[in-house]
Amino acid sequence: MTGLLLRSSGEGAVNVEHTVRHTARALGADASVLLVPDAAALTVTVRGEARTATLRGVPEVFRLDQVVALKPLVQDVRAGRTGLAEAHRGLVAIETSPPPYPWWLKLLGIVLFTLGFAPLVQSTWYEVGATAVLGSVSAVLAVTADRFPRYAPVLPLVVSTTVSVITVEVFARDTAHGGPVLLMLPALFFFVPGDYLSAATAELAAGFITTGAIRLVYAAFLLVQLYVGVLLGLYLTGTSTRALFDVAAASDLPRWALFLSWIVFTAGTLLAFAIPFRLLPLLLALVYVTVGVQSLATKAIGETGGTFVAAAVLAAVTTRLTLRPKQRPRLVLLLPGFFTLTVGSLGMRGLTTLAGGYVIEGFRDLLKLVTIVTAIAVGLVLGVVLAQPAHPARRGGHLSSET
Repeated sequence: MTGLLLRSSGEGAVNVEHTVRHTARALGADASVLLVPDAAALTVTVRGEARTATLRGVPEVFRLDQVVALKPLVQDVRAGRTGLAEAHRGLVAIETSPPPYPWWLKLLGIVLFTLGFAPLVQSTWYEVGATAVLGSVSAVLAVTADRFPRYAPVLPLVVSTTVSVITVEVFARDTAHGGPVLLMLPALFFFVPGDYLSAATAELAAGFITTGAIRLVYAAFLLVQLYVGVLLGLYLTGTSTRALFDVAAASDLPRWALFLSWIVFTAGTLLAFAIPFRLLPLLLALVYVTVGVQSLATKAIGETGGTFVAAAVLAAVTTRLTLRPKQRPRLVLLLPGFFTLTVGSLGMRGLTTLAGGYVIEGFRDLLKLVTIVTAIAVGLVLGVVLAQPAHPARRGGHLSSET
């Protein structure tokens, strides 16, 4: 169970130890976990005899169906309804289960995911059309990497290079359609580590120094890999880095298209991250609540304050929902709304704008990235604290919540 939780901890690992410790206690043992983002040292003590196992796993969020299936099994164990042998069989069944959607539905999900995000970058029909093509390219490469896992470490570089070449050669010839980076970003959003950046900052804010710091470095590495891929695309096409200007085109999308884009985005998230489709209404409601709160609060107190308030509300609502025994895990409820707040794209824009020689604009984007990532992280921590019951389980002074 520790290994499965570790591999599915791409959005943060703060609940792994709490879940493992209480599940072991229900089975008559004591357990402790020393955790870093890609490894865990698990010690289990039964009747005075201790055993330690070291586990490794790359943290990700691409099989959330397994996270959904794990929660009721853990609840049955902790309630005494499931013994050790039956729990073991249930866990093996979860780990060996096939993905809930075939490869072509995951491909479609990534395309919808990018299309739903496109109007947030530039609300133009041209942006949506370009994203349909570029997002399809990204989706094909992502699904292909699932078949050939050895290529996964360089997937962000390959995707960003390919998208950069196609954008420069096909879609960025007329500056009236906006800067080339703005045309690329929606197609790269599936790979942009904005979620890792926010999760890392939230872990640091919650006192999980080691996991937060390491995850922050990993997120920066992924971001730089995407940035290098964009530059390689320019070099391969013989384009000057001065082409990396950051100017948005005039908006021509109607309001109804912007409203419907979140439905497309949420449906794509479910397919891309293997979330059961029956959760669509609830997750869509959480997305609209997050976007609505952010929009209203931004008008009142500015972008940073609006993002902070939206993150706090999202965290509080999902935490309260998770306290219900039959509700889905908090990670699954949080993820789509969380994606609407993540700002890894600001890091991409900042780096590429700097590479284009636009120093002031580039540093402005990077400063905005740091500010808003911190606002999201602190907002998420505050939301969890406010929504916790009166006597939450504690470990080392830190609040814990259910998986």
